[in-house]
Amino acid sequence: MTAVLAEPILGSITPRLFTPPLVQGPPGPCGCGCALSDATSYGFRAVSFAEEVLGRPSWDWQRWLRIHAGELLPSGLPRFRRIIVTVGRQSGKTRVVEDLTLYWVFEERQPSILGTSTLTKYAKKPWLSAYRLAKKIPGLSELFEEGRPYGIRTAAGEEHWWTTEGPEYHVAASNAEGGRSMSNTRVIADEFAKQYNYDAYGAAYYSMDAFEDAQFWALTTPDPKGEPYRDLRSSALEFLKTGEGDETLGLFEWSCPDDADPTDLRALAMANPTINRPGGKSGERMLREARGWVAKGGRGLETFKQDIMCIQTSDADAAIDLEAWARGLVPAKMDALRDRVALVFDVAPSMLHATLYAAAVTPAGPVRIEPVEAWEGRGCVDQAARDLPGVLSGMKVKPRAFGWLPNGPAAAVGARLADRNQPGRRAWPPPGVEVAEIRGELTQVSMGFSQLVTADQILHSGDPLLDDQVSAAEKLPRGDAWVFSRRGDGDVDAVYAAAGAVWLAQTLPAAVGRPRVLLPRAR
Repeated sequence: MTAVLAEPILGSITPRLFTPPLVQGPPGPCGCGCALSDATSYGFRAVSFAEEVLGRPSWDWQRWLRIHAGELLPSGLPRFRRIIVTVGRQSGKTRVVEDLTLYWVFEERQPSILGTSTLTKYAKKPWLSAYRLAKKIPGLSELFEEGRPYGIRTAAGEEHWWTTEGPEYHVAASNAEGGRSMSNTRVIADEFAKQYNYDAYGAAYYSMDAFEDAQFWALTTPDPKGEPYRDLRSSALEFLKTGEGDETLGLFEWSCPDDADPTDLRALAMANPTINRPGGKSGERMLREARGWVAKGGRGLETFKQDIMCIQTSDADAAIDLEAWARGLVPAKMDALRDRVALVFDVAPSMLHATLYAAAVTPAGPVRIEPVEAWEGRGCVDQAARDLPGVLSGMKVKPRAFGWLPNGPAAAVGARLADRNQPGRRAWPPPGVEVAEIRGELTQVSMGFSQLVTADQILHSGDPLLDDQVSAAEKLPRGDAWVFSRRGDGDVDAVYAAAGAVWLAQTLPAAVGRPRVLLPRAR
């Protein structure tokens, strides 16, 4: 009897996660069952342009993406202003960019298009490839200037090409200057998750602000350090879950489920739409690599999951486990813990923000934290130092201890926090409050707080300031240990204040004697 061969597993045409069309009705020509048509998506025209004018047939997943991301509103404007595309490495996303930019230039006559990537040389690859292709095609090549410079400039910092009808295509690196002082109707952000702060996003995205029909295309594989990618993806997923939020933010994600087995070819096909398709990736080769990385483990497996499976892996530099932090969200008051509260004050390096946090050990063991006060703006640190005596004296829950971190920016007001005999001030410290400088214990404060979060021993009520800083807190090595830092130019004063308060609360003695100031011994 002849054995019947199983059908090969093919890469998925449809992304695992995507923002559904607003257009409803009977199935249309897309072929996936949606109601989109040539009248409700410019993607059909973009696909035809690529095939008929450029002579480049699309992979099925590329066709699906152009049709769905090109959805139009009844007004004729694009439905999506921001489009986040996540797909496994070497799946053909650069071809999507090349073909779309040529469609935008020669069919839609978009005035100005900007392409960005981590480095200018990477943005230049599809930019130059699109130019060379257009120069070879009759009907397109005639729209470039004759003679030098042939409608293109390649000098560093001036890279752009243009047609005699007006459209221009520029490239730039993904940084704080890429797109600034420009006005663009289309922006392409390649390797978007490699933008670790909002500098590049702000420069490029807001260059479209004068145009209501503009679109921002972000194509990428995941990177846990990518703050704009992480935030936009989270917003898009919230819209998918609740139907509330920004319906002009589109997510199209070819990815494996977070718990997928790397050696499961069906899962790999969800993130790699060209698997076992003509000209695409070999499923057998990918399985061999997957088995090798599973056996080896470590960073190699993490990289495979991130770049090939498109799973948002944990950040090795992240100081706090965000999943554990989310589990610690248990809103409650600290009134019942009034006999064991510790406060810690800290200041941001910019001196434009300062935070006071409270902590107390609960009878069951976990430590509860709660914001007390925050100051911001010029002069806020001086104002905080003046306010602290009144804040502590006026609290309903009287603290047993108050501390600050004199080896950091809070040193600017350290003398005022330690001196009990300054004229014109309220009594300092308030009666019954110990005052402590947290000096050499900084690594214990940082690493201890992180460990307690991971062990589900930190309870909080959801402070937006602290949530924001926790999500961006990173490890700054100190020998074999580390302390808190933050990627980019952000602050972690709330994290330090909360972590310091936890450390101080855990070190409080069982009984309190008379108030005393804990300062270093004189040498």
